[in-house]
Amino acid sequence: MRVKLARLAHARSGDKGDGSNVGLIADTPELYEVLRREVTAERVRAHFAAICRGEVERFEVPNLRALNFLLHDSLGGGGTASLATDAQGKTHGQGLLEMEIELPAEWVARLPLSAPGGHRDDPDRR
Repeated sequence: MRVKLARLAHARSGDKGDGSNVGLIADTPELYEVLRREVTAERVRAHFAAICRGEVERFEVPNLRALNFLLHDSLGGGGTASLATDAQGKTHGQGLLEMEIELPAEWVARLPLSAPGGHRDDPDRR
């Protein structure tokens, strides 16, 4: 089944000059292994193809159950040099949470529900 990363992880992002820094943090150790396997630099580059003009680098941070991505040349000059609506890349984390990956149905059944914006639903709403 196709599942948005918002069901598996949290994200934070910001600018690094003309590049965006996006951290993806898994909710559990098991989900970290899924993210390590499925969320490659190439797939992230394809997901951000409309805004990322440069390479995408991926760094693993296992002690935090996280992956860190640097999206080079993705901010139109960055900070005060850019005319982009989001010159600091603050929305790129949320944008990555919209990416979908394949998961077995039995995994999906165990995941929490997700509300718009990637925040967890109240369990009473199920």
